[in-house]
Amino acid sequence: MSENFSLKAFVVLMKASRTLEEIIKKDISSYGMRTSDFTILEALYHKGRQTIREISEAVLINTGSITYVIDKLENKGLLERSNCADDRRVVYIQITDQGKDLMDDIFPKHQKVIEDIFEDVSIEDKQILIEVLKRVGNKEVK
Repeated sequence: MSENFSLKAFVVLMKASRTLEEIIKKDISSYGMRTSDFTILEALYHKGRQTIREISEAVLINTGSITYVIDKLENKGLLERSNCADDRRVVYIQITDQGKDLMDDIFPKHQKVIEDIFEDVSIEDKQILIEVLKRVGNKEVK
């Protein structure tokens, strides 16, 4: 029987994904955070002020759940809300100075963990991996 490379690629990808998720969760929890807290702060840290919808699309958390996380982060003083002057329905979320200071401290450490994961992968292989995963990720759900 011939080897099914699509199935094998799928299994390897899923196992790698699980391993990466465990490593990242462990790293983020070492800062006393949940993954959802970190991803929202990271999006605001790198992209600046965003609407709840923009954050939700960037971090793949549904808008119902994201409001709860934003409330918690706001209560901790790590982000704040502001109303849009042109549209009362739109609320902007931005990272506070306290949140920025926190991310200035922990993000380089988090990035180092990611760099360590890929330390044995050449730049060329990383580029190939990115392109292949983009093609797989852009498949439409039928």
